[in-house]
Amino acid sequence: MNAPLHGLRILDLTTVVMGPYATQVLADYGADVIKVETPSGDTTRQIPPMRNPGMGTTFLHLNRSKRSVVLDLKSPDGLEAFLALATGCDAFVTNVRPAGLSRLGVDYEALAEHNPGLIWLGMTGFGEGGSYSGKPAYDDLIQSLTAVPDMLVRTGSDHPHFVPLAFNDRAVGLYSAIALLAAVHQRNLTGVGQRIEIPMYETMAQFVLGDHMGGHTFEPPIGPPGYQRTLNPERRPYRTEDGYVSAIIYTDGHWRSFFEITGQPDRFDTDPRVQSLLSRTENSEILYREVGETLAQGTMQHWLTLFAKYDIPAAPVHTLETAIYDQHLTDVGFFRTVEHPTEGQVRQMATPGTWSGGSLPEPTPAPALGQHTAEVLREFGVDDDLVRRVAGE
Repeated sequence: MNAPLHGLRILDLTTVVMGPYATQVLADYGADVIKVETPSGDTTRQIPPMRNPGMGTTFLHLNRSKRSVVLDLKSPDGLEAFLALATGCDAFVTNVRPAGLSRLGVDYEALAEHNPGLIWLGMTGFGEGGSYSGKPAYDDLIQSLTAVPDMLVRTGSDHPHFVPLAFNDRAVGLYSAIALLAAVHQRNLTGVGQRIEIPMYETMAQFVLGDHMGGHTFEPPIGPPGYQRTLNPERRPYRTEDGYVSAIIYTDGHWRSFFEITGQPDRFDTDPRVQSLLSRTENSEILYREVGETLAQGTMQHWLTLFAKYDIPAAPVHTLETAIYDQHLTDVGFFRTVEHPTEGQVRQMATPGTWSGGSLPEPTPAPALGQHTAEVLREFGVDDDLVRRVAGE
């Protein structure tokens, strides 16, 4: 009952990663998220590995604490049941393209007629009015449009490629969750709902170019785009004699300490290239190369111990396998082994952060396809005959 979003009901018509991640964040904070799936289910149910069909690991990690309702919105019964749910919810969240929803008879005006306080949050690929409006968007496409593969080449890759995680989907999902909560706050003040569209491309253009507008911040431009320090090909994990170390030698104090460690106690005061953030940025490639050559002359543990002593931020470079077993994550209880009713024991990740006013609700396992159809429809007052037709009872 003391969950931050207790009492907030969300009708979730999202698939893949971006939309389900947004609603999972809200569910973690206590919102009642009702996930509407087609009879074939969210496509992430099919992403391996899995113990049982339709319960892939990606689905398990994106859909905990949700209730699954299967509705065929192409059928009159399915659409009727869906409209009943929308009437009883605070918000409707979708990443289905608007044209597709309109063909089903689902649009903001139709839902708002029955529920004037409803918040409609649509996640689209591209904003209305632009050349790409209405086109499909996926993480890889947005990475391409926001110059991520190009930046990877600039920083040393021999060919353009994608960052190997769906960071666009998750970033836009977080942005969307924030926008929804802002709209709910406004609705609570005014009593009036509204339609919100969050475009993936524009959101990530802001995300990337916030770092890399560079000289194009000004009109006319006073230099090229790009943040020189982060586009430096020498900015990378440093090879040691027996592994790799990531070290952030950034502030004046860090550089003074680094020079003391390496037997150059007067270097900071005598070398103008290191005496300010501006000069270090202008000379970052040379300086990072020097750090790399220095760290190659020692073991990983040697450098981690010294950096810890001198308060220089540093960490070992994990593999995926070792990242899961990091000691800090173990210490803070980040992973918990829980019993899933159909999948057996699964490792579940905690919701980050702590709350002094209480604890967040205990997550419930990701649902089987249609697990809660009859339960939810009856809860919303749907006629028993329609429940039986829709749920196949």
